[in-house]
Amino acid sequence: MDTSLEWHGSVNQEAGRHCHVTETMKSVSCLSSSVRAACQHTSACSLFNPLLRRSSGGRCANVPGRGVVVQQPCVTAVRPYHGMYVNSAAASAAPLPTAVPLLGKGDDAHQVVRRTPPTAAPHLSPYRPHIRQQGNATAGVSIQSLFEGEVIPELLSRLADSPSNDRAEGLATLLGACAEFGLGAQSPVVQRLLQECLLLLSNRDIGAAQLCHLGEVAHALEGRQSAVVTEVLNSIGAAVEEDVVSPNEAVRVYSLLALCYDPASQRQTSMLPTLHRHTQRLVHRLTASQVSDVLQSLLKLPQRQNISLVLRLCRRASRVFSVFSDDEIMKVLSALMILGQHHGELLVAMEKNLPGRLGECDPELISTVMEYCLRMRCRSEPIFEAVAENFVHHAERHTTLQIAKQTVAMGRLNYLPQCSRQMFKKLESILSTRFSQFQPRSLIEVLHACIHLERFPLNYTSKVFSPYFLQRLQAQGQPLDRKALAQLTQLHLSTSLECKHFWGPILPPFLHVKKFSSVDHAFETPMDSLMYKHVKGSLRRLLGGKFYLTTILTPIGYTIDVEICLDKDGYVLPPSQWDRTNRRMALCLDSKDRFCSNTQHLLGKEATKRRHLCRMGYEVVQIPYFELEKLRTEKEQLQYLRNKVFPTIFKFNHRCQTPRKLRAGSTRASSLTLNG
Repeated sequence: MDTSLEWHGSVNQEAGRHCHVTETMKSVSCLSSSVRAACQHTSACSLFNPLLRRSSGGRCANVPGRGVVVQQPCVTAVRPYHGMYVNSAAASAAPLPTAVPLLGKGDDAHQVVRRTPPTAAPHLSPYRPHIRQQGNATAGVSIQSLFEGEVIPELLSRLADSPSNDRAEGLATLLGACAEFGLGAQSPVVQRLLQECLLLLSNRDIGAAQLCHLGEVAHALEGRQSAVVTEVLNSIGAAVEEDVVSPNEAVRVYSLLALCYDPASQRQTSMLPTLHRHTQRLVHRLTASQVSDVLQSLLKLPQRQNISLVLRLCRRASRVFSVFSDDEIMKVLSALMILGQHHGELLVAMEKNLPGRLGECDPELISTVMEYCLRMRCRSEPIFEAVAENFVHHAERHTTLQIAKQTVAMGRLNYLPQCSRQMFKKLESILSTRFSQFQPRSLIEVLHACIHLERFPLNYTSKVFSPYFLQRLQAQGQPLDRKALAQLTQLHLSTSLECKHFWGPILPPFLHVKKFSSVDHAFETPMDSLMYKHVKGSLRRLLGGKFYLTTILTPIGYTIDVEICLDKDGYVLPPSQWDRTNRRMALCLDSKDRFCSNTQHLLGKEATKRRHLCRMGYEVVQIPYFELEKLRTEKEQLQYLRNKVFPTIFKFNHRCQTPRKLRAGSTRASSLTLNG
């Protein structure tokens, strides 16, 4: 017999109203085998089918001698439960198509006849109750009374002798059906089912998957404080401790815990680390969708205990990356950004699989990938080149926010693609046609990212410095935050220092920030104290004493790690005689935080800072961490600093050529817009 059965309304009164069954309970499909077997001999018309066959007038068809009116629930949308249910009534629930009149003799044959499109059904969560229509007073039997009187008692009797797993699955499905039809937790039939669940849970021999199903349905009906949910979690905790949970069951357990985790529960708190350890051993067996589901569940759970699990999931994601859907990639990357974890193998998998699919994927995926690379400081040439090519050809499909995320990532990671000319030409075109569509702060982010790549948006800088734009920036209901002011200040510095011929509007002086150092290090990374301790001894011996100062704030707002001052004859001055300073040297102790995580390229903010310091007359000397790490002895370190500092001091005697170079550079820079 077909496992998907539907009740027909032909009832034989003499045979005890025994219905001939061909299909059963179609609206709560995927019932357990025990429920299907029980329903094959149930002596009543199925009330689980929301589209119960009715004759005209709303009465059950072909039911001799009965005039029972069934109140039909309003089916508004398909409500899948964990991807199991497929609502058979979806097609029937759609509005009927509007009748199209035939063209008359005098009608225009080319006239377009517009049909009213059906209204899209709203998204409903699992077990959201149906809205019952308050109909006529002849509705003699409610859904609840029919559940109590005929369906539930019969099914419970059929489930009584079933195995525990089948019985648990059947009870969970019946509870889900009650929730579907709007029966609340206080309904007698629901209370009876919950009592049956509590009796069944006392056996402690139910599988984790069936327990999770029961827990999810009970949580939907009664919430986190449900006695059934508590017993389910206790049973799951015992199964986790015994290490009898399969990979699929572990995913279901994480989903249930994310739904009803209670930090105050000592049982759940102690179960979570054990579940993490067991899942780590099962990670290599998880599918792509399961990896995505577990990461999404971890976002809702305490994060202190699962760093090693997240790293293993990250590595597993790199192995199955090619079979991820676009939506799953976005979920995985978003979760890893929130969790703050990254693995090099994942970047390799992204570089291998993403460039070929970016041309046809959702633009939101591209934005998520770029946001992930920015958050993890991953400067990936294959990905960024593919994104730039896609931007050149398909930028019109992207929203202003998506355009901003892509541009900001390239600017802050200091990556100029090979097609940069076409890319910035496209960006300039979009800014010209959709300027008003950009949110003010998003527009500032885009223009600020451009200066990191030495692309100076002169045509739009004048607009953001205008009083109208500044008023618009404040009209969003928030005061000008310090980050926005610092970005505007840095834009002003770029136009004044690197574009000498620009005479457009300038940022009002009262809006300038006094220093760029901030808590989030958005404009400059503070000096690494350990790196300074590593070089200060050699630096003192080299200069003959502490003839320098650290963390000096410059007049334009930047902070210099180590500053050395010289007089007009080229001698190093002690800090007490800095009033005689003629030339200044800035030593940049560049730790790992100032570089992209997988390369030796400076971040965009650091590259911009060094350009501006050079324009202000500083002689900038870079001391990167990867060069210092190669020095084994103190003698090697002293010689390294000598080669860095003294040739720079010697260059001060040849400053006559520097102004010429600066003027040439300024002329070139001032002629640039976004097109370069």
